[in-house]
Amino acid sequence: MTDSHGASTLAPSTFEQQELFPIREVCRLTGINPVTLRAWERRYGLIQPTRTDSGHRLYSLADIEAVRNILAWTERGVAVSKVGSILERSAATRAAGEGQRPAAVQESLDADRGEWQGQLRQAISDFDSVRLEQLYGQIFSTYPLTTVFHDVLLPVWQEWLLRHEEFGRTSEWLFLDAFLRSRVLQRLQLGQTAGAPVVLLAALSAQCRELELLVAGLLLGSDSLTVRVLPSGQPLEELTLVCEKVRPQALVLYANVPPSGAQVRQLNRLTLLLDCPLAVAGEGAALAEDSLRGSPIASLGSGGRQMQQRLQQFLAGRLDT
Repeated sequence: MTDSHGASTLAPSTFEQQELFPIREVCRLTGINPVTLRAWERRYGLIQPTRTDSGHRLYSLADIEAVRNILAWTERGVAVSKVGSILERSAATRAAGEGQRPAAVQESLDADRGEWQGQLRQAISDFDSVRLEQLYGQIFSTYPLTTVFHDVLLPVWQEWLLRHEEFGRTSEWLFLDAFLRSRVLQRLQLGQTAGAPVVLLAALSAQCRELELLVAGLLLGSDSLTVRVLPSGQPLEELTLVCEKVRPQALVLYANVPPSGAQVRQLNRLTLLLDCPLAVAGEGAALAEDSLRGSPIASLGSGGRQMQQRLQQFLAGRLDT
């Protein structure tokens, strides 16, 4: 049943079948302003809460997760008007990967991920490094690399990122962020193969957090390819010097927000100075594909498997730019 605004409505008996939350509770859990939340619904259609017969909004756990995702993107500098397309693309990518699974199997997987995340939150709140280490190892033994980060670890990390300036949350944020960065760095170092072709990875803008950059390096790598991640803060204008010394097969710039017009022009100038091909990866790359089309700069997309596959095609000269 829907109301005049297009939102679904629920009979009172339905409330017992779902866990639904009033707007004040959603605002408390996410830190969002109620006016902003209503604007996302009316103006952009990003959230579609159910309504009672009296018109009160009620939000599901999925709605709350969507709010957190939207906040994560706006925190990175992405305009609200563009967030919808990001969420749709992420949902389509996930659906494509999960479409062959029976619904019951998928529901079980989603429940398992939620359980892991609940245990992670408890370990973080307790500052329990031993338990966090145990969970990290167990999650890696349960899921493939992309699922571990995109579906389990990074969503929890993003929750704390959004609230890391709150009293008490700052210490929890530093605890989790330091733990994950150290573990990803360790995996990157173990994944380096002597004599394998090297690809350099650097952040395109200061808005990229170090963990996001390190995870991108982990997802781009393979047994036949070593990805070297340059430190956060690497100046773009000095990349030519670095590439002259390292002589990589390619230079990849990671962007979690779309590059500005000035940055695209800067990248086009950079291609004239480099002795290796240039590509961009991450959500910013996916959003900037139109502006990059026809240029010598390749877009590797944003999904873990997609980035790795496109990088291999790019190195083999089979990816159109």
